[in-house]
Amino acid sequence: MKIGFIGLGNMAQAMIGGVLRNHLAVPEEIYGSAKTAETESKVHEMFGITVTGDNLETARQAELLILAVKPQFLEKVIGQISDIDLTGKTILSIAAGKSLAWLEEQFCAPLPFVRAMPNTPALVGEGCTGVCYGSRVTPEMKEKTAAVLDSFGKTVELPEHLMDVLTGVSGCAPAWIFMLIEAMADGAVAEGMPRSQAYECAAQAVLGSAKLMLETGKHPGELKDMVCSPAGSTIQAVRVLEEKGFRGAVTDAVITAVEKSRSL
Repeated sequence: MKIGFIGLGNMAQAMIGGVLRNHLAVPEEIYGSAKTAETESKVHEMFGITVTGDNLETARQAELLILAVKPQFLEKVIGQISDIDLTGKTILSIAAGKSLAWLEEQFCAPLPFVRAMPNTPALVGEGCTGVCYGSRVTPEMKEKTAAVLDSFGKTVELPEHLMDVLTGVSGCAPAWIFMLIEAMADGAVAEGMPRSQAYECAAQAVLGSAKLMLETGKHPGELKDMVCSPAGSTIQAVRVLEEKGFRGAVTDAVITAVEKSRSL
């Protein structure tokens, strides 16, 4: 399968890496174009893919065309390629807030469209990607597209009205997870632990906790209770977090992110 990437930033690089690791395509079957020749050169050196220097040429070559640009640039990019014959191609957008209907309106054509929202852990093969498929995507192309998305993490198929919610719960979430890790480390440093060790311990605690929940299938409240011994240090720390509005702040952050995604 020939795959084209318009936009070769971090997320595109994560996707290319996953495709190659899972042998879904060879470098010669992957085409890419970026805003700058410097980015194209960097990605070519990293992966050996064919860089075209031209969005039109990338679109012409691709069987699966991935629009990996930020939402504010997507309309301009579509305007550059919408006049060529795109028959037989599947268009995958990873731009937040841009619906399948919006894509069809911009292309002025009834093409097979896919909308996906990966997150930055895709860079290490642990992404969480939400995806929804337009009605014109064939079962064969759906299978191939799903394989591409699965190549860099976990994929969840959702009805389109939940895509903005996915953005709030996993697309944006790494930012506040990193804030949590940083804050945990700050507390440890305040109590005398070297910062490098504090970061390592805090990050591993987050990684291990997430893995424990996913692999056991236990409710997060049950897992929390397993840590909270009677009259112990954990339950006292939980009390402080509750007093400070920890849960409410996180919930509000997710809701705010969802609302912003809907407005894009």
